[in-house]
Amino acid sequence: MKYAAFIQYHRDPEKIQAVRPAHREYLAGLKEKGKLWASGPFTDDSGALIIYEAESEAEARSLLENDPFYEAGVFATWDLRPWRQVF
Repeated sequence: MKYAAFIQYHRDPEKIQAVRPAHREYLAGLKEKGKLWASGPFTDDSGALIIYEAESEAEARSLLENDPFYEAGVFATWDLRPWRQVF
């Protein structure tokens, strides 16, 4: 099942830039394992949308909480919801 995470960042551009390489490396690893369907920042860099492929909400939450951005405090708020792809 897919889970969409709507994420808002803390407004700290220096921290975002410093942690972004580790964040993207983490997401690339998830993609290789089939645990990431799509991800990317909003065009104003205020946050991001990440769509995980997970067996449960608990697994999706774990994927989010193990993200270097989460661990570094870049994620100010997030909302995780089950998501059904239609097209």
